[in-house]
Amino acid sequence: MYQALLKTGLKKLQIELSDDKIELLLAYHGLLAKWNKAYNLTAVRDPQDMIGRHLLDSLSILPHVEGERILDVGTGPGLPGIPLAICHPEKDITLLDSNGKKTRFLTQSKIELKLSNITPVQSRIEKYEAPLFDAITSRAFATLEDMVNGSIHLLKSGGYFFAMKGVYPEDEIQQLDDRVSVVDCFVLHVPGEEGERHLVKIKKN
Repeated sequence: MYQALLKTGLKKLQIELSDDKIELLLAYHGLLAKWNKAYNLTAVRDPQDMIGRHLLDSLSILPHVEGERILDVGTGPGLPGIPLAICHPEKDITLLDSNGKKTRFLTQSKIELKLSNITPVQSRIEKYEAPLFDAITSRAFATLEDMVNGSIHLLKSGGYFFAMKGVYPEDEIQQLDDRVSVVDCFVLHVPGEEGERHLVKIKKN
């Protein structure tokens, strides 16, 4: 059932993945559903709903995200970072979250799914120091201004923020300062999900 849902959704997103990657995505989904019962990693309780709201939602940004070294801030249980890492094994993705339970789940996922290209880190964004990243992703993370203020020190000059949002965040875009420029905003269509979804692409000047 889950496999059929995922494959149908991928077809609607016009994303082609190998059987190996689909199996890995489903294995991750299984881990998330199992751990969620005990650790409350996500408010989405039904494993069937997790396919659309978590996997397909994360995968909807796949055609737009660029960069070899990516930081996923406020990743929670690894969204969108783990689906991106499964689809792009050549990319190096750091998963940052301040919550201990969630980072333990990320570490377990790395081991069980053998994802050598992810690095789980437990830290607050303002305190985290690392070599600069090509891109920073976020899903449902505060405001655009908070995202930029909290993590701009980790982004290369000319690098991009990719912020996943619901309705078009016009007010938030207006509050950004001249350290950054909004270069694009993609309308996302997540199969089976109601409500607007947008991906805001912001360049560090």
